[in-house]
Amino acid sequence: MRIAFLGTGRMGTELALHLLPDHELTVWNRTASRTQRVAEAGAAVASTAAEAVADAELVVTSLFGPDAVRETVIAPSLIPAGVTWVDTTTVSPADAEEFADAVPSYVGAPVVGTLGPARSGTLGVYVGTPDDGRREQVLDLVAPWADPERLRGVGSGREAAVGKLLANLALAVSAQGLREALALGEATGTSPEATLDMLGSTGLAFIAGMKGPFVRGERSTEGGDFTADAIAKDARLMIDTVDGAASDGSSRPGSDLPALRGALASLDAEIAAGHGEDDFSTILLPEAERTGE
Repeated sequence: MRIAFLGTGRMGTELALHLLPDHELTVWNRTASRTQRVAEAGAAVASTAAEAVADAELVVTSLFGPDAVRETVIAPSLIPAGVTWVDTTTVSPADAEEFADAVPSYVGAPVVGTLGPARSGTLGVYVGTPDDGRREQVLDLVAPWADPERLRGVGSGREAAVGKLLANLALAVSAQGLREALALGEATGTSPEATLDMLGSTGLAFIAGMKGPFVRGERSTEGGDFTADAIAKDARLMIDTVDGAASDGSSRPGSDLPALRGALASLDAEIAAGHGEDDFSTILLPEAERTGE
């Protein structure tokens, strides 16, 4: 197919590269230099989003968040009538409903995972739309991105958005748990390595394994897999979703996300200190270790 791919940041680039062997891609990114890798692999580069979608049979977006989607796609009515729009952007359930109302061909397709799984084609992917035909088309399209066991078709973009937010909530809260476990270890004279080892038989084993290389200093947080800015943005979407449900009476009184708010406070402190573009494991490290100094 002729595909317009809008948004070639860290994740978008990896997704676009997986499509190139089988499809004709035209890419666009607000910062044009970020299209270089995909262009070198054979994609055409458009100077505007409108130019990119002009002759497209399908449009994929991989943008920073729902406001970027509104600005790039919704406000200018960018998607041609009848053309399937596959949005991999992390958005809230309410955002997904808004986009589906505005563009009937909308398919929510958020990806679950970081750059390593993206490069190896082992991400989780939700594909959400009530249109059975479009869902099957997009499941086939995104299969190169996904672990087959983690590729899931669902009945709406809203449901896909919920799945993605639940995954990132688990990631943020477990990272905060690891941060606190390391603090407890330090207070008891236990080395970070020993703490990581002890966590291997606990509920924090997954995040300890994922972020252990950063804690040990084997990897720098610079150019990391998932930035503090990005996961903080997602955490705010989750908190806004719960706060909105509480205010309109659709959730039980007292519903809150205190663990996630704690994680967001840790992330915001790192962002304020200038580490927003670092891997979010920056919350686990003393200042001198964050970038391998």
